Amino acid sequence: MSADAIYRWQNDKLLEISPDEVPTTPMTVADSWLVNSGSVLALNLHRQRFLDAVPAAQQETAEKFFTAAIAALPRAGTWFPRVELRGAEFFLRLRANPELKRSATAVSFRGTDPRTVPAVKGPDIDAMGALQAGARAHGADEAILLTDEGFVIEGAYSAVLWWRGEILCGPPAELERVDSVTARSVLTLARALGLDTHEEAVTPAELAGTEVWVVNALHGIRIVSKWVDGPDLAEKPGRLEQWRTRLGALARPI
Repeated sequence: MSADAIYRWQNDKLLEISPDEVPTTPMTVADSWLVNSGSVLALNLHRQRFLDAVPAAQQETAEKFFTAAIAALPRAGTWFPRVELRGAEFFLRLRANPELKRSATAVSFRGTDPRTVPAVKGPDIDAMGALQAGARAHGADEAILLTDEGFVIEGAYSAVLWWRGEILCGPPAELERVDSVTARSVLTLARALGLDTHEEAVTPAELAGTEVWVVNALHGIRIVSKWVDGPDLAEKPGRLEQWRTRLGALARPI
């Protein structure tokens, strides 16, 4: 398979196409994950999240497509593939050698929430990309969405977690957002280690003095090193690297 290539699922096969052959039909479902030397974290959860969002009439095709996409992924190198459903068509987008980071600068997004289907990954990817572009204009890597009351929901491309001492916290389940596979994995790992986890509605200001993480399938865990026009944050020495190592150890060969 070619680096940075696009494949259409057609006649039960993945066929390479050019970028201008991708239809302008909006994405209705998408999913992506990091492949590092043929290993992936929680691939089964990514598969289930993707299939759960696909309409029932397309389930059988989706399962065949997803299985073929996984089989086609390179086992060497670092990749960030994305599977997509656009209308009635499935696509695999291969992206090679993504830039990986351990920290991020955050900024609160204070405009109208642009998400149309908050719980599904795919329909709002372009809108989230626009938010990220706005964040970069403010010197930030991640735009943090807030409720009308000012409570933290999620990042444009990440889930948000934070530490209250040795308690790992996240936003309440009732704040609708994409079910982050990476956040689920981190929280499950914390509970397996005997640590308490907690949900709380917080404003950015109420995170002052805490260690804040933004987590996603590409970077894993990143510490928020700065919040533009926001709270002063903390970092417990050694914790980030310990948890990045722990999370990385959960990746399994495809």
